[in-house]
Amino acid sequence: MKIDGIDKIIIKTLLKDARTPILSIAREVGISGAAIHQRLRKLEKSKLIKGYQMVLNPKLLGYTTTAFVGVFLDSTNQFSNIIKSLKSIPEVIESHYTTGKYAIFIKIICKNNENLMHLLNKDIQGIKGVLRIETFISLEQQINRQVQV
Repeated sequence: MKIDGIDKIIIKTLLKDARTPILSIAREVGISGAAIHQRLRKLEKSKLIKGYQMVLNPKLLGYTTTAFVGVFLDSTNQFSNIIKSLKSIPEVIESHYTTGKYAIFIKIICKNNENLMHLLNKDIQGIKGVLRIETFISLEQQINRQVQV
């Protein structure tokens, strides 16, 4: 995907604040709002822009514990059933099919350590095909960013 300087300004502006009005971007760039709108549609159609989303602060909702869990499987042919089961657990917010030690690596958020322990012991280890898990509790997130343009 080839993007020019105007596209970069549009993207950088919306990465800072996706609610920035198109006319505000148009004034900054020096072209019409319609032209900005057209460029956005082109970037969306090319799938460079996957979407727009609101980002919640989980701590303000009571989720104070973040953990990463490496999942070992009995057999890789159970992968899709295990992913389906993990999708049904609301605290599982990311899942990655990985190389190396774990077949699946997930990110979960919990209300507290007691909630985490219950989730690990009952919900995740109770999934048919999960052999065992390794858990890493995040103490603090230092970096959270998008890819740069």
